[in-house]
Amino acid sequence: MTDMTGWSVERLHDAYSQALRIDRVLYDSETEHQRIVVFDNATFGRVLTLDGVVQVTERDNFIYHEMLTHVPLFAHGTAARVLIIGGGDGGMAREALRHPLEQVTMVEIDAGVVEFSKQYLPGISAGAFDDPRLDLQIADGAEFVKTTAGGYDVIIVDSTDPVGPGEVLFTDHFYGHAKRALAPGGILVTQNGVPFMQGEELAGTLRAFGTLFSDASAYVAPVPTYQGGFMAFGWGTDGAARSVDEATLRARVAEKGLGFGYYTSEVHKAAFALPGYIKRLVPDPA
Repeated sequence: MTDMTGWSVERLHDAYSQALRIDRVLYDSETEHQRIVVFDNATFGRVLTLDGVVQVTERDNFIYHEMLTHVPLFAHGTAARVLIIGGGDGGMAREALRHPLEQVTMVEIDAGVVEFSKQYLPGISAGAFDDPRLDLQIADGAEFVKTTAGGYDVIIVDSTDPVGPGEVLFTDHFYGHAKRALAPGGILVTQNGVPFMQGEELAGTLRAFGTLFSDASAYVAPVPTYQGGFMAFGWGTDGAARSVDEATLRARVAEKGLGFGYYTSEVHKAAFALPGYIKRLVPDPA
């Protein structure tokens, strides 16, 4: 929500909120699915909120997008086809398309998010929407994974929080359909919020992953505007990609010749070393 003093106050969690000063509103509109607001903030640059909840900022989006994209892609090593569920701002596609992939399919439910992101947040996508390898589908991601022929090496679920249109992307049925859409040895990664504040969100995802995958776990990164500490990313695969050694990762990064603001091969390995309060949310292997 936006209060009368010019602050955007996020009240996602009970008894705890954060506020970002609104220096200038660039966009404020209701779509069929949600209220979209873009505003300038002196610290974080342009900020996108959906129904009052911060989704992405110009200043710190690189941490989230790099970790949710490059961890599975470098761990896999030979990915050719990637599916992104959500990600309408284009940041996830931006990072994925830095790899020599054959195709990235992006399924976003709200065309309004894509269109205003192109206009008001062009630096987030950085030309990704013009890349011929990007197949943009305006559709319900949950319905898409039910019917797709699959064969994806990596599936990235860049969802909102499990309320409103994003709620269905946190169900056992969705995860089951997503697994079916993976190629052999494929990896499914998910946005799972801030476990200190939203522990059940990660625990629920990993309970489902534990029944679907031989390797079900999580990794973390600190994103300043996602309040409450480390952000968690769910990880599911039937392959051995999580055990790839740091030297191999370093060689893969060097081969691509890519530079990053947050991701490194060392950070990749360390991200799976979970703090105790998060590790307790990960089911023990059967």
